[in-house]
Amino acid sequence: ADVRVLDGGYSAWVAADGPVETGSATVVDGDFAARPGMLPRVDASSVASFAGAVVDARAPERFRGDVEPIDPAAGHIPGALNVPTDANLRADGTFRTPGELAALYPEGEIACYCGSGVTACHDILALAVAGRSAVLYPGSWSDWVSDPGRPVATD
Repeated sequence: ADVRVLDGGYSAWVAADGPVETGSATVVDGDFAARPGMLPRVDASSVASFAGAVVDARAPERFRGDVEPIDPAAGHIPGALNVPTDANLRADGTFRTPGELAALYPEGEIACYCGSGVTACHDILALAVAGRSAVLYPGSWSDWVSDPGRPVATD
């Protein structure tokens, strides 16, 4: 529950003159213990009937179905909107302002997915920066297209 994110990553740290070390380092064991289930989730059946907006975090060409480098079918979940992860960031790799982020996403409840559930978390983090919450479809596109009976949109 107590999580921090280095906005802009290591390059932003260096640009802000944060201290860095080179050479050998001593590794110290921490006390982090992962606790699954902290993030609200939906599955294939509940995302299909989700009352709010369904947001796809993948690149536009994958969303449209122009290319699909990983899964057996290209496209997106019918009715989904595309907010690619890159849209959340400024040119320097840091998050846009809360207002800019809020303007990228529809109002109301949001469920996010991507190819495998990883980059969708970036959209969920962007929504948190904007003061909003969202649910994750962890199986994402790979799960959706694992059942050939599920519809696929390519618009």
